[in-house]
Amino acid sequence: MTSVETIRKVRHAYHRQGRKIHEIARSFRMSRNTVRKILRSEEVEFRYQREVVHRPKLGPFTEALERRLEEDKVLPRKKRRTAQGLYRELVEEGYEGAYDSVRRYVRNWKESERYLSTKAYIPLSFEPGEAFQFDWSQEDVELGGVPQRVRVAQFTLCYSRMSFSVAFPRESQEMILEAHNLAFEFFGGSCARGIYDNMKTTVLKILRGKDREINLRFEKMCSHHLFEPVFCTPAAGWEKGRVERRILTARQRLFTPRLKFPDLAELNAHLVHASIADAKAREHPELPEKTVWEAFETEQAYLCGPFKPYEACTETEVSSSKTCLVRYDNNHYSVDATAAGRCVQLRAYAGRIVVLSRDKIVADHVRRFGRGHVVFDPWHYLSVLERKPGALRNGKPFKDWELPGALQEMRQRLEASRKDWDRQFVDILAAVPGHGLEAVERACAEALSLGACNATVVLNILHRALDEEEPKPELELDARYRLGHVPVADCRRYDALRGGADVTR
Repeated sequence: MTSVETIRKVRHAYHRQGRKIHEIARSFRMSRNTVRKILRSEEVEFRYQREVVHRPKLGPFTEALERRLEEDKVLPRKKRRTAQGLYRELVEEGYEGAYDSVRRYVRNWKESERYLSTKAYIPLSFEPGEAFQFDWSQEDVELGGVPQRVRVAQFTLCYSRMSFSVAFPRESQEMILEAHNLAFEFFGGSCARGIYDNMKTTVLKILRGKDREINLRFEKMCSHHLFEPVFCTPAAGWEKGRVERRILTARQRLFTPRLKFPDLAELNAHLVHASIADAKAREHPELPEKTVWEAFETEQAYLCGPFKPYEACTETEVSSSKTCLVRYDNNHYSVDATAAGRCVQLRAYAGRIVVLSRDKIVADHVRRFGRGHVVFDPWHYLSVLERKPGALRNGKPFKDWELPGALQEMRQRLEASRKDWDRQFVDILAAVPGHGLEAVERACAEALSLGACNATVVLNILHRALDEEEPKPELELDARYRLGHVPVADCRRYDALRGGADVTR
């Protein structure tokens, strides 16, 4: 093969020195045809490229080899066969060639596939308040000393690149609804469009093109906050590349090293402050004269709202057991005894469980996650306790019942001094709905100060306080019914009636 230096000298001898072709051929010891080829092509380098590759040994096995490569292409990288493994399989089928031929063929096939799979993208541009992008990420944190993996709702405004992150225990629908309430409160309003993946909590069915059958409750939330949901093409994450990029940067800047907090509330407060600090320190990628925070302040004027928070919950009908318990998400929650054995409506919020019976709230609990938890409110069983006071001794809802100080002390003294302590203490508890917990606690404290550990004394104090608090009505009589002369008490009138004595009127 003719070198680059030889080609340069041939071209220089012909064009600069004006030498003949036969002289150049004789001088460089090459054929005249080669000299003519150099001068006619005007190329400065010649490379040999084999147009047809002959594979006398591997040829009959290329179809089997390509079939295996296609099978491996859809597998995770760790599960794909190496060239050495493919070579061993071909040998078992009768291949007698060298391993190097297989290795070169595999390398060339992967390079061609990589070339064909290379995709080009078009940069996007958004106006202020036009759109935001949403996605979930999974991050490792430590809450209360326990390593956990939380789900983080990530929002990014497309124009200003301002971001908002909030962590939840899972990716259920009530969580995504609550995340939007918190995000729009933070941003100060909503954009005209929201760009999403095809999540099961938002999309029931993927139709033709961009059409979707949207979850009804999610669609109501979109209507409440006045924005239009837009869903990406399946497996086309680049259509919301800004939030995808935000997830990677947040993992590096906010969640590395692993964050440690007592609970989710403190973690989310930290994420808000960290996002603001990052926005104020980071330069906007498309507006070099501004930071992300300054661009966000500009975009806020174009946002719609804010509106009052949407009712971020899911509703379901459940049955209350005879033990006044309802089951939801593998956990049990107590309800008021008036709803025992009935079908009730359960509303699951991101952090609360609310139960309604006939449009009346019969339970409101802090939500528990995990499995097998039973959450009691002892006051739900008060009406049952009045009929069965003995259940106070061993009733599961009353174990470790945290009562106000005076009530707890009254229970301890009654338990230590009276055999019917359960009946007497239930009588005291039964006064709470009518008088209020604070009033009953004050009455117990007064009774303890008098040294009277007795339900009768506590109830007497309550009724006496109630009588003192009742104002005496003031009557205003009409002038026609008022006395002209105020009567004077005179006992002689009574004596006259008895003995007939003369009494001067």
